[in-house]
Amino acid sequence: MSKLAVRPEEDGQVEAVVREIAQAARDASYHMGLADGAARDAALRSAAAAIRQKATDILAENAKDMAFAAKKGLNAAMQDRLLLTPDRIEAMAQGLEQVAALPDPVGRTLAEWERPNGMKIARVSVPLGVIGIIYESRPNVTADAGSLCLKSGNAAILRGGSESLHSSTIIVECLQAGLKAAGLPVKAVQAIPTRDRAAVGAMLRMADLIDIIVPRGGKSLIERVMAESRIPVIAHLEGNCHVYVHEKADPEMARKVVLNAKMRRTGVCGAAESLLVDRKVAAAQIPGIVDALAAAGCEVRGDEAARSVDPRVVPATDEDWDTEYLDAIISLKVVDGLAAAIDHVNRHGSHHTDAIVTDDQDAADRFLTRVDSAIVLHNASTQFADGGEFGMGAEIGISTGKLHARGPVGAEQLTSFKYVVRGSGQTRP
Repeated sequence: MSKLAVRPEEDGQVEAVVREIAQAARDASYHMGLADGAARDAALRSAAAAIRQKATDILAENAKDMAFAAKKGLNAAMQDRLLLTPDRIEAMAQGLEQVAALPDPVGRTLAEWERPNGMKIARVSVPLGVIGIIYESRPNVTADAGSLCLKSGNAAILRGGSESLHSSTIIVECLQAGLKAAGLPVKAVQAIPTRDRAAVGAMLRMADLIDIIVPRGGKSLIERVMAESRIPVIAHLEGNCHVYVHEKADPEMARKVVLNAKMRRTGVCGAAESLLVDRKVAAAQIPGIVDALAAAGCEVRGDEAARSVDPRVVPATDEDWDTEYLDAIISLKVVDGLAAAIDHVNRHGSHHTDAIVTDDQDAADRFLTRVDSAIVLHNASTQFADGGEFGMGAEIGISTGKLHARGPVGAEQLTSFKYVVRGSGQTRP
C-alpha cells in the first residue's frame, strides 16, 4: 500500500501525506506550465469522456455521500448542493469541454514595448503554479476547479468537504484518466484522501510548495483559511446579494427577476438574500413580489414599512440585513430612493453580486457605478453570477477581493505574468 493510500487519521501522518501530495503537485506543475495548450485541451476532453463513461459509478459514490450527509444532519440546501443527478453529471462533462474550447490563457503577450536603448520588453502570461482548493459539499467544484487549473497550466490539490469525499475522489480519477490519455502527469490533479480537518491546516502551512489557496464554502471555512493561511488567498466571505426595485421598475419584470434571483437555487452564492424596494412604489410592488415568493415557498422578513403594506411579511431583525441564508428566506427593506439603496448595499452587502431593476438608464448607471461589488447587474437575476454564464466555461469561485482576481475566477484569472526582455548586449550605465 502506498503512503497516499493510507488514511492519515488512522496513522497520524496527515502532515507527511499532504506534503507528499504537494511535492508531487509541484513537480507536475513544471511539466504543466510547459505543456502545449492542445495537450491540455485533449486531457480535458478525455476527462469529459471518462465522466460520461463512469456516470453510473459516480452516482453510486454520490449515494454514499448523500447517506453520510443525512446521517450528519445537513440541511436541505446543503444536501441539494451535494446531490449529483444524471443531468448534473452531464453538465460537468460539458463544462470540461467548454473549458477546453476556450482560448489558451498561457503564453499570451499582454503588452510589449521597446526602450530607447533598444531593449524589447514583453509581459507574458504564465501559470500560477500549484493551487490548493478547499471547498465544501458541491462535488461539481471538483470538476470545475480541476479543469480550470489544467487549462491554465497549473497543478491542483483538491480538498473537498468531508461529506463529498466519495464523489470528489471518483471525479478526480476521471480527471487523472484524461491527463494520462494526453500524456500529461496524472499528479497534476490530486485529492486529499481524508476527512481529517488537520489536512486543511497542513495545506495552509505549505507556502514552500503551494502558491495560491482558493477556499470555496461557508463563512466559517473562509474565515479560518484567511486567518491561518501562510499562502496568498483568493476568496469570498459570503454572498449577501441584493435586488433593488427602483421606482421606475416594471412590475412584471421585478417579480420575475426577484423570484429567479431568490428561488432558482437558494443554496448558491449568487442567490439574492436581500430585497430593497423604493418607498415610492412599495404599495404597488410589494404585494405582487410577495405573491410570487410565497407561492414558491419563500419566507419574507421585512421592516415595519414592508409589513404595513403586506401582512404576510414577518418581522425582520437588524441581523437579517447582514445574513446569507442559503435557504428559502429573503429580507425586505423599504428604502428612500437610489442613494439610500446604494448605501444599504455597500454597508450590508458582501461585495459579491447586486442588481437593480429599473427602466431609468441614468439610475441604472449610477447604481452600477457606485455599488462596490464584484458583479453588478441591471434588469437581470443575481443568479447569473457564474463563470459559465459569463462565457468562461466554469469558475473556481467568485472572488470579492480586489487583488489579482475579482468576480468569477476562471482559467485566465489563474495565471500571472512574467517580463521577457530581449537585448543585444546592452549594459546599464
